[in-house]
Amino acid sequence: METKKLPSIKELLEKAKQLPLKPGVYLMKDIKDAVIYVGKAKLLKNRVTSYFQKQQGTERKTAVMVSKVYDIDTIVTATEKEALILENNLIKEYRPRFNVVFRDDKEYPYLRLSVKELFPSLTTVRKPKKDGNMYFGPFASAQAVRETLRVIKKLFPLRKCSTKKMSNKRPCMYYQLEQCFAPCSKGVKREDYLQVVKDVQLFLQGRKTEIIPQLKKRMEKASECLDFELAAQLRDRKIGIEKTLEKQTIVHNDFTDRDVFSFFRENNQAGITALYLRAGRMTGSRHFFLKNILLSDEEVLTSFISQYYLQHKLIPDEVFLPFESKERNLLEEFFKDKKGCSVKIIVPKQGAKKKLLDMAENNAKIMFKKNRSQEKNMEDILMDLEKRLHLNRYPSRIECFDISNIMGTSAVGSMVVFVNGKPSKQGYRKFKIKNIEESNDYAMMSEVLTRRLNRLKKGGSAPDLILVDGGKGQLGILLKVLQEHSADEICAAALAKGRKDKGVGKKEDDKVFIPKRKNPVVFPKRSRALFLLQQLRDEAHRFAVSYHKVLKRSKDFTSDLENIPGIGKKTAAIVLKHFGSLKNAKKASLEELERIPSVTKKRAADIYYFFQPERFLK
Repeated sequence: METKKLPSIKELLEKAKQLPLKPGVYLMKDIKDAVIYVGKAKLLKNRVTSYFQKQQGTERKTAVMVSKVYDIDTIVTATEKEALILENNLIKEYRPRFNVVFRDDKEYPYLRLSVKELFPSLTTVRKPKKDGNMYFGPFASAQAVRETLRVIKKLFPLRKCSTKKMSNKRPCMYYQLEQCFAPCSKGVKREDYLQVVKDVQLFLQGRKTEIIPQLKKRMEKASECLDFELAAQLRDRKIGIEKTLEKQTIVHNDFTDRDVFSFFRENNQAGITALYLRAGRMTGSRHFFLKNILLSDEEVLTSFISQYYLQHKLIPDEVFLPFESKERNLLEEFFKDKKGCSVKIIVPKQGAKKKLLDMAENNAKIMFKKNRSQEKNMEDILMDLEKRLHLNRYPSRIECFDISNIMGTSAVGSMVVFVNGKPSKQGYRKFKIKNIEESNDYAMMSEVLTRRLNRLKKGGSAPDLILVDGGKGQLGILLKVLQEHSADEICAAALAKGRKDKGVGKKEDDKVFIPKRKNPVVFPKRSRALFLLQQLRDEAHRFAVSYHKVLKRSKDFTSDLENIPGIGKKTAAIVLKHFGSLKNAKKASLEELERIPSVTKKRAADIYYFFQPERFLK
């Protein structure tokens, strides 16, 4: 078999010269045919040949990547804008080692004003859509959005119920508290309700100079019409809005929505800070830490910005950047297509806008140093884990599994994921045991692991290490499942909780078992690597137990009713909803049961005599 050899720079240059002078995407591959870099170009030939010319080939930032290139693939596109979108999609798919790979696992909350509905409501959402409704945010935290929602509910009589519950046509307690106009019972004209919706919109946009005079004018008009109750309501709303808006810090004296990005870099690591301004007020900030980057500052930031806005639907009116980019016009076109109107990219040089950029840069520097310290500590822990467990790879992604059941009932499994030593809750999974009825933890663990590996074949991130809660038996099950699925490259370990010696009251150390080793791995006292494994095990246990409790509570709540012949889940749910508890349902008289809507007299009698059989005997 012929051994592959890396081509020379001259051979790669000759291949690059054969590329077309058209826009597109190029994929650089290593000797194992893995994609190591994805780039876009206005003219493929000119861009790719630049990597292999003398003046470029000697640059440190590209020399390492170029030295790994074995082959180059290209995809021609109609425009450079299409190439930008395709580049980001391919980066997401291949996650090349030399690209900036941005994956945002955190979704910040927004407020959604459903202006497309007959009587709009205000709700919290995580994923804004292009559905014609109005979205406000992002907010810095769930607590911040809840506090804003609380203030609005107190100040403005918008409906609090869902669209489905509006069909009840009966006012709820908020109507009695004068915090809702009760559109469900048609107690308000639509134009009056929409005026409040307009007020909420102005309030969320911070437009104090518009909303306060409007309220004052309507208050005076109500007084002239001798509607003193309405006038008092408008007065209280006006005072409440003034107090609330006074607490908010105005960063800029216009009502423009802006995202401000700044950048701090040391060697191959960088920190990026985003400040969010909505209607001139700061609503929050986010910080991002990038590692192993060999591209120029401009390439890093441009790639990050395009990936960021592909994942985030709401684009502001202006985007501030810390330095000029050759692809500024291309990004503005990209934003215009997504937003539907023009978006300005600005590089402030002086004044209030430059101060905003300086604020973002200062935050980027502080957070970079903080993250680098944390990353270094966690990197040391994971490297120690790799060494002590004799892993064949660095354990960047660890998945831990646990089983929870009581005598085989309501049995569940859990999977928790830690990426670079931190919980990644988007990767958490719950498993309801389907095929095992008896109390057999080994069989249940086998089912859960099998389902996980079957799903992995369809795509997704593979774990570097799988940890199971248990001893040698659980480890054996894990190894068997890995072998059956030809996934031997995934590392395996089991963590058994140390038993307590009743005689002396001393607890044994937790034991870590790995393949091909009889005795457990010994960790030093207070080992941070062992503590990380314990964190994983405890989190998997917590997640499994919480799900088990939910299922068991649900089962216990309806099981007695569902045991009655002819009573299904639907009827059981109706009965429980009517009486509020199983205890009340058991005590109910036959007449009370017959009065339940949707329950026939025969079903009512079945329930009554099931719980009170002595009555049937009489």
